[in-house]
Amino acid sequence: MAKKLGFFLCTGCGIGEALDAAALTKVAAKEYKVPVCHEHGYLCSAEGVQLIKSEIEAQGVDGLVIAACSNRVNGDVFNFPGVFVDRVNLREQVIWVHEADDEDTQMLAEDQIRMGIEKIKAGEVPVPYIGENLSKAVLVVGGGLAGMTAALEAAKAGYPVVLVEKEATLGGWLNKVYKTTPMAAPFNAPEDPNVAGRIAEIEANPNIKVFTGAVIEKISGGPGMFDAEINQGGNIVAERVGAIILATGSKPNEDKLDYLGYGKYPNVITHAEFEARAKAGQIGAQKVAFIQCAGSRDAERLPYCSAACCIETLKQTIILKELAPEAMAYVFYKDIRSSGQYEHFYKAAQETGAVFIKGEITGISEAGGKLVVESEDILLGGNAKVEDIDLVVLANGMIPSNKATEAIVAAAGEGDAASEAAATQEAAEKILNLQYRQGPELPNLKYGFPDSHFICFPYETRRTGIYACGSVRAPMDMAKAVGDATGAALKAIQAVEATAGGAAVHPRSGDLSYPEFALQRCTQCKRCTEECPFGAINEDEKGNPLPNPTRCRRCGTCMGACPERIISFKNYSVGMIGNMVKAVEVPEEDEEKPRILVLACENDAMPALDMAGINRLKYNSWVRIVPVRCLGSLNLVWIADSMSKGFDGVLLLGCKHGDDYQCHFMKGSELAEIRLSKVSETLDRLGLESERVRMIQINIMDYAELPKIIDKFAEDLEEFGPNPMKGF
Repeated sequence: MAKKLGFFLCTGCGIGEALDAAALTKVAAKEYKVPVCHEHGYLCSAEGVQLIKSEIEAQGVDGLVIAACSNRVNGDVFNFPGVFVDRVNLREQVIWVHEADDEDTQMLAEDQIRMGIEKIKAGEVPVPYIGENLSKAVLVVGGGLAGMTAALEAAKAGYPVVLVEKEATLGGWLNKVYKTTPMAAPFNAPEDPNVAGRIAEIEANPNIKVFTGAVIEKISGGPGMFDAEINQGGNIVAERVGAIILATGSKPNEDKLDYLGYGKYPNVITHAEFEARAKAGQIGAQKVAFIQCAGSRDAERLPYCSAACCIETLKQTIILKELAPEAMAYVFYKDIRSSGQYEHFYKAAQETGAVFIKGEITGISEAGGKLVVESEDILLGGNAKVEDIDLVVLANGMIPSNKATEAIVAAAGEGDAASEAAATQEAAEKILNLQYRQGPELPNLKYGFPDSHFICFPYETRRTGIYACGSVRAPMDMAKAVGDATGAALKAIQAVEATAGGAAVHPRSGDLSYPEFALQRCTQCKRCTEECPFGAINEDEKGNPLPNPTRCRRCGTCMGACPERIISFKNYSVGMIGNMVKAVEVPEEDEEKPRILVLACENDAMPALDMAGINRLKYNSWVRIVPVRCLGSLNLVWIADSMSKGFDGVLLLGCKHGDDYQCHFMKGSELAEIRLSKVSETLDRLGLESERVRMIQINIMDYAELPKIIDKFAEDLEEFGPNPMKGF
């Protein structure tokens, strides 16, 4: 059905002074015949919002273009239920970065309005997908400190919890320690694990159902309707849950520690073995050497820092003095990482009289039944040698519980992230047993930890509705694990509530759209199922896609993957972006006024462009910016449309991808880069410069570099000359 469109132009924040407002309104009123057009000094004011609401009610407006500021501000102000709204950014991305009262700036603003109107014409208000028999229960897998904390926090918030632990009792690592590192102020003394008290609190909460001695047989479905089968001693129990928290902890790395005498000398033990001796009251040593980073922060063994080893050793030096007051501790370390308030704990360990020696271990040997430790001594200079040692304790690192130690260490030694990921996935211990086309367990990042976008979205994994916390997610100490578990519980609650309303979770939180498939044109190429970063699409026996809407994060990667263009969203589609591109007016005088299309990812590139505007950083006014959900949604027809329209170049701005910084939709920018390579080959065959289409990876903090990036691209295009494909 045709929409009744409305156009509202804000002239505040300098827009009215920098641009010809009447000419902008004319684009909507005369060129597009928009029946309801208004200009207002401050649309975000109560008066301005009331004007919009009045026209919606009086005129039946159901498609609305608001030309004002960025859609990253005033989102709550310009929210009109039942009306499809587009925000045209004339402030941050036009008047704040281009010259006022200038012909090029005016043309840019008019084009942005044309694109906004085309977007509204092509889209609809989404109708949310509501699944059947939705559950708001939370399944927690793992009954250690993190798992018990997550279960309690969710239950206290009023949500049913199913807690599954493979051992006969809850507690996990807490059952094996003599004392824990401090988890609350004043952070200066070890604490009692209080396992019995924690378990009693779990058992007393009526919202928590506990399965011990149990494992997950399989999990199918998606957020709101996960169907879990729990195997408890051969008895299968079915539970429907809305979200899942993986809290299975970590295991110690005991591989490749022979260089420190482990396995060679009986009195070289790990810190877990020291903990067992302390718990049994059998330290039996008067001179103890603690060696930090044992097999960790080492490219040939475990490349990363395990975060908790330092404070665990500090704890054990204090315990040593408690159990054997005459004993002497020597701590050999690379760095003492006692972040935050754990500096108080570090001081407490120093006050025991422990000797701290900074430097790499150069040798461990045995003489007369005692051990000798030799190392560098960076602080005093030269080398250190401590003799007559009764016990050497290795602070060895942690590996996520669902990964094989050998696979991680071997692959890390090769320095090949791809082979490492493949090896760890292959060697995975089956914990969740997901019934996904993409595999039974969570995809992994570097070193085998499951995560999604660890910078912006901690706890989230690449399986929507499944959250990881504690040391299975990342190396961490106990206090951090408690906070981590609380965060994961909150995320699980957000997921079940969002799913109940048919809305997406991170990063498009609240989006009610979901992909729709015109299956009658499907060629069963399987690209959508293979490229979806989140496992939201399975396949039937004929290879047709079987979408799982509650798993979807609305990135549009499937839309970009489909060669037949049969996938779309009501408020985002291939046709919509194509129409926006075609709406730009390309002048005849190509050499004087080239046009550059910028397809900008909304997660990093659009905020970076806004930041450039906030900082008044000027850049070339030939650009026409089209926001996209993710560069993974890039369909190559947009490139063809832009080149035939007469654009001289296309600049793709997307998230950085890789292990150290990630695309917000995990694989989107990486897939766009792969697709772009095919475009480059085609342009080369046509005799066009492949550099006319360029992709740049940025994060939000690269905003200061954006003007240079855009201006450099414009300079290169001037050298190439006008686009010869114009009009084809």
